[in-house]
Amino acid sequence: MIRFGIIGTNNITTWFLEGANLVKDFKLTAVYSRTEEKAKEFANKYGVENTFTSLEEMAKSDLIDAVYIASPNRLHAEQAILFMNNGKHVLGEKAFASNAKEVNEMIEAAKKNNVVLMEAMKTTLMPNFKAAMENINKLGKVRRYFASFCQYSSRYDKYKEGIVLNAFNPELSNGSLMDIGVYTIAPMVALFGKPNEVKASSYMLESGADGEGTIIFKYDDMEANVIYSKISNSHLPTEIQGEEGTMVIDRVNTMGSVKIIYRDGRVEDLSRYQEQHNMCYEIEEFINIIQNEEKESKINSLEFSKNVMEIMDEARRQIGLVYPADKN
Repeated sequence: MIRFGIIGTNNITTWFLEGANLVKDFKLTAVYSRTEEKAKEFANKYGVENTFTSLEEMAKSDLIDAVYIASPNRLHAEQAILFMNNGKHVLGEKAFASNAKEVNEMIEAAKKNNVVLMEAMKTTLMPNFKAAMENINKLGKVRRYFASFCQYSSRYDKYKEGIVLNAFNPELSNGSLMDIGVYTIAPMVALFGKPNEVKASSYMLESGADGEGTIIFKYDDMEANVIYSKISNSHLPTEIQGEEGTMVIDRVNTMGSVKIIYRDGRVEDLSRYQEQHNMCYEIEEFINIIQNEEKESKINSLEFSKNVMEIMDEARRQIGLVYPADKN
């Protein structure tokens, strides 16, 4: 049994715990929030006795073995390093940190303290993505990867009224690329590694955050294109185009289904059963690594997370998106 503390009492934490209900060796033992009232309210909902309003106290506590971090992006690295320096394993929500410099510092802390550090990128650990990885050879020579994730943010209406919530606040290392675009980039890196070239463009909001964007990537013998947005919707699937056929993935953020349409018109459905509360797969992976006394995930490896962040750093450099965390 791995005893978890959680940082954050928002929607994503609720979804995380719904997934955790399906993982037998997960036990929630502590909740952190900045206010005692919110911490207790959230803890009571899950029958948890221990609450903290001090991260330092929680990190030193012998009540937890690991922590799940779902705070704003700006805080991820600082909080992860604090807990790792106190011997705790860390599962950190995407985006993993504010930039690659912070990711390197996190990796250093994980190695120094001999603890497990993993990015909570759920999609690359889901059954349908595994089906995609195992069957991609059927496409022949891959020539193009295309991914789309455009989702009109529930917070954008408030933004238009002049109220800038966390989702559109660059002070917190937020915006379209970090919150949404990362879902289009991560599967590409998991399948094909790091590209040779990155060419990014974006629409910037007055708050200083990016509202939407497009990135073109060049590999040795293929191209990749991704589009992402928090200010419009798209219903396009993701495609991996090969010389023998095209793999079509429904909803890159949930890997809803996966099939191959061959050149001769044949269709092969590769879809596998997936739990509705799909964060269970990242939790299961993380717990298995700890229990098997391994260093890191083979799929969501530290190198993988670093590569994704380095790509996003370069994209931000090109569109002129600088976070306060970049100046540290």
